Amino acid sequence: MQSQNPLVVMPNPSDPRLTAKVGGLDHTGAGVDISVPVERTLTLYLNAQEIVTMMTIGDYPEYLALGYLFNQNMLHDDDRVTAVDYDEDLGVVVVRTERGTDYEAKLKKRTLTSGCAQGTAFGDLLESMEGVSLPAAELRTSWLYRLTRSVNTTPSLYLEAGSIHGCVLCREGEPICYMEDVGRHNAVDKISGWLYRNDVPTADKIMYTTGRLTSEMVIKTVRMGLPILVSRSGFTSWGVDLARKAGLTLVGRARGKRFIVASGQERIVFDEDPAAIADEPTRDKGRIGVRAARGAGTHD
Repeated sequence: MQSQNPLVVMPNPSDPRLTAKVGGLDHTGAGVDISVPVERTLTLYLNAQEIVTMMTIGDYPEYLALGYLFNQNMLHDDDRVTAVDYDEDLGVVVVRTERGTDYEAKLKKRTLTSGCAQGTAFGDLLESMEGVSLPAAELRTSWLYRLTRSVNTTPSLYLEAGSIHGCVLCREGEPICYMEDVGRHNAVDKISGWLYRNDVPTADKIMYTTGRLTSEMVIKTVRMGLPILVSRSGFTSWGVDLARKAGLTLVGRARGKRFIVASGQERIVFDEDPAAIADEPTRDKGRIGVRAARGAGTHD
């Protein structure tokens, strides 16, 4: 029997810590109060070493920390995490491992990524893709259509306040882990941390993101061992090149009945007639109407 709520982790738009009211004027000059996401600093330590300070909405800091370290190749599959300590007042999270760590040299080789809220990638991140073999998998178009409908109708901070990105881990067409943050890199790192902490297999999973399919998103998806990456947004050329080299199925511009597969086309199974699927209104009018009624913004 199919679960009525297949989400294992989902956004909590009613959490008062995640949004704030901001006053302003609308286009008529009338005063308005709108909900906006709250940004907080989170400083990450790995054992005794400070790694990075991130801007985040502040939910799931433990998953964000673990996922960030794993996706930056600072935390390995066989590492034993002995503790994850979070101090909300100080905005600090400390990940402790049995293995001794020292990434002083690595921290000097960093690149600011194209992600909003400014992500960071370190010098050897591309090396982590070498020799990677992604699992055999398939993406049925019926799953893709069901997935996008589910994401578009799930209560979220995006619908409540806008100006935020989401990443959703799915099995077939069902979301099972939905994370949001001001930067898509944070959202995908939270999913990575959830996978790592709970030892979740990835061979049968699909990653969905609201953000662009950049090199960063491709590298992190491959690093997690996920065979399929889907976005409602578009591609960058390097993102496509890396996906093709890694054998990652890359699906972009997935809105309504439309989508484009730029890599890994062999995994696509066309099992549903697009004529039976309603196309998404131009410029996402349905969701914009919902957000406008709540005074929210749009994706960056």
